[in-house]
Amino acid sequence: MFGYMGKLLFADLTEGKLWEEELTEEMARDYLGGYGFGVKVLLERMKPGLDAFDPESWMGFITSPLNGTGAFFGGRYMVVSKSPASKGWNDANSGGYFGPELKKAGFDGVFVTGASEKPVYIWINNGKYELRDASELWGLDVKETEAKLKEITGEPRMRAAVIGPAGEHMSWYAAVMNDGHRAAGRGGTGGVMGSKKLKAVACRGTFEVPVADKAALMAVNREVADFIRNPPEQMAGRINGRKAFGTTTITSPGIMSGDSPVKNWGGSGIADYGGQATADIFEVNQMEARYNVKPFGCAACPIRCGAEYNVTDGRWPIGETDRPEYETWSAFGSNCLCKDVDAIIKCNDLCNRGGFDTISGGSVLAWVFECYEHGVLTKEDLDGIEAVWGSGEAMVALMQKVYDDEGCGKKIKLGQKGAADAFGKGHEYLAVANGVELGCHDSRIPGNGARIRVYQYDPTPGRHTKGGARGRFDTDEAQGKADIAGAFGTEITNCSGLCSFSGMAFTPTTMNRMLSAVLGWEFTNEEAYIIGRRIHLSRVSFNIREGLTRDKMWISPRLAGKPPLATGPNSGVSIDNEKYGDLYFSALGCDLKTGQPSREALETAGLDYLAEYFYGSK
Repeated sequence: MFGYMGKLLFADLTEGKLWEEELTEEMARDYLGGYGFGVKVLLERMKPGLDAFDPESWMGFITSPLNGTGAFFGGRYMVVSKSPASKGWNDANSGGYFGPELKKAGFDGVFVTGASEKPVYIWINNGKYELRDASELWGLDVKETEAKLKEITGEPRMRAAVIGPAGEHMSWYAAVMNDGHRAAGRGGTGGVMGSKKLKAVACRGTFEVPVADKAALMAVNREVADFIRNPPEQMAGRINGRKAFGTTTITSPGIMSGDSPVKNWGGSGIADYGGQATADIFEVNQMEARYNVKPFGCAACPIRCGAEYNVTDGRWPIGETDRPEYETWSAFGSNCLCKDVDAIIKCNDLCNRGGFDTISGGSVLAWVFECYEHGVLTKEDLDGIEAVWGSGEAMVALMQKVYDDEGCGKKIKLGQKGAADAFGKGHEYLAVANGVELGCHDSRIPGNGARIRVYQYDPTPGRHTKGGARGRFDTDEAQGKADIAGAFGTEITNCSGLCSFSGMAFTPTTMNRMLSAVLGWEFTNEEAYIIGRRIHLSRVSFNIREGLTRDKMWISPRLAGKPPLATGPNSGVSIDNEKYGDLYFSALGCDLKTGQPSREALETAGLDYLAEYFYGSK
């Protein structure tokens, strides 16, 4: 097969054994890669009803067909498991260099079950593999772990997917980290890794990933490179902004336009920050001049939107660190009503070193601030910390408590819903979907209305990176069809290994031509729709199997504008989220009440084994 190494590695940590299995051509053609492979394996091998932290639960680290081929933007891999936060399917997506390295080490994915009695890590080196003691790694932060692994293995070019203290302490928003600051962050998969005492999956590889038509792939890459060098006027600002400032360039405009959350989704940028809609809240230009040392780009990325910082002044002179992304600026910034750049950078550093998802990390602090404002949480609840809106000092102190798994941090590490349950109060101030904090893009802003469906009803709730139609508040049959077409298309983008920023430089045919060149068979829109539908229905089926029927797919009312905001660009807006759900489930071929796919929908998608599971043999 082209585009694949043809092998999957499996580990049972309870038994302490590793084995490899063939990746069949049928599976590759049917599920493409990434969480397509992940949902297939977990549906077949993981018992229904297990807790995410049960030793018998499964998780996977999975590459995609474009990883390691040199295809531009093709550097992303997936981590899959059950989520401790949503209690359902979880997939998390990360860039950097780990995915391509795992591929070049000889494997298309690593799947893990069981739990070790002592810390371990998996070492893969050019097709050879072993389970090693990780006792000397346990307790180290993410960057210390990666540095120590390079020393232990004697491979300075080694790459690893690791956990820090967040995963070791089984936080419900612990991330799986790689390359120091790249995160498969959402849904708590790092906590699952910690529950298994698995500190890292480390690899080094020099194998060549087979590509069917290298000349055709390079031709597509040249086309993309030319577009980025000479973008049309309507795209120049967006592309050049990402190159210069990364995703920080959209932060202040997002806050003032109503796209970004403010005060735990209960405020607005103009009303609560003041000033004009064009205000640069975080003074991006000055910040870049002050801290930026050099750019960072993921594997095969022609834009390189990341950056390394060096912070030697201010209240927290942390030295070498990483530039916060848009979601981080919004979660710790506007959502906590904070303008304190030093504090936001410090919290970002704590999250990266600790291995916490910054979206949930900032969002749970926003919930703490709101609860404190209303007297629901007190200084005594928070170990003496005065959690006043906008306080950078309080934000850092709380995040340090979470990092250290100390005092109130033991509750806050569980996210908004978990913390409310642990404190026994504050549920009225939750801003979550199915127990997961939302990506920092507001459904209530005109043009984003249909995003509410993705947040509430996607099998991985609360995601801003999942597909679906955008752009309308009206709800009709055409909206539902557009929604699922968008959802299926995003499954292909993700499972092929592409970054979502590829959309800035791709024409409608670029992805298909890339995949055709790598795989050696014509990848068409029809093929994308069929595979995307199969993957999506598989993820839906996983949740139904776990008992997460539609009536359990909930979203906090404030996120749908119930009641609507009184001020700002999104004032007066309420969204009919249930109608969006009706259109989605109808177009997908699912029961409107339960969300369960029909037998016909499953069989049409080639999922006969799931049709038999739910409905029995014909």
